[in-house]
Amino acid sequence: MSLHISAAPVLEPRTLAEALDLRASHPEAMPLAGGTDVMVYLEGGVIDPPRFLNLWGIAELGGLSRTGDALRIGALVTHTDVVRSPDAQALAPALVEACRTVGAVQIQNRGTIGGNVVNASPAGDTLPVLLALDAEFELHSAARGQRRVPAAQFWQGYRRMDLAPDELLVAVHVPAPSPGDRTFFRKVGTRQAQSISKVVLGARVRLDAATGTVTEARIAYGSVAATPVRCPATEAALIGRRRGDLAAAADTVATEIRPIDDVRSTAEYRLAVAVRVLRGWLAAV
Repeated sequence: MSLHISAAPVLEPRTLAEALDLRASHPEAMPLAGGTDVMVYLEGGVIDPPRFLNLWGIAELGGLSRTGDALRIGALVTHTDVVRSPDAQALAPALVEACRTVGAVQIQNRGTIGGNVVNASPAGDTLPVLLALDAEFELHSAARGQRRVPAAQFWQGYRRMDLAPDELLVAVHVPAPSPGDRTFFRKVGTRQAQSISKVVLGARVRLDAATGTVTEARIAYGSVAATPVRCPATEAALIGRRRGDLAAAADTVATEIRPIDDVRSTAEYRLAVAVRVLRGWLAAV
């Protein structure tokens, strides 16, 4: 069966195995899931792929569940699915908040977690949260089987990923939080809804129950570099600090990120907001 989007034929696998075989034999085919970005790029003339690989409806790519000590999110799980999931609300509340900010409700109903990940936009709303939560991406290939890549190693440059031409993202795995974890998400844009971010922050600190000191930290930003980025120096500055003495570490961010000027914001604004948003959260942890 073949459909057409513009002039490009669409390959229609019914199972993951079929999709992987087609991915291997047609590496030029663009994977298509919710299509919320692809349709915009097509209309704007940004892309013109020779064919598409339609993944929508493949059961093995769906499903959101708690498996042992982790949350497994199928690549085709929509942002609305995440928002409505009791498991996601319990194990990854910062991710739930990020999914609430993706476009309008119509986009959330159709756009997928997998699509947000592999679109690899530095402004992707969920990406800094996935970095902060130490998510791993489950990739499959017909020839080599499956492997997992930590989020911290996945985005390698502007819209470049550790994803081979014959691989598909099948699921995102998010570890269950520790009792001492505190997580945070904040998106700053021109308006409160349907806005592309100027700065996105995903953060997590782990507090020792007895002393209230930070034993682990993850600070990640979007829209401040060519990829979503972690801030290791800021994370190191937080380790060993006690609650009530965390906010000063936010100033370290200014030494780690080098935002650019573009049509949405200035570098100066982005840098100031990145520091202030983190400082405000750390003061309230």
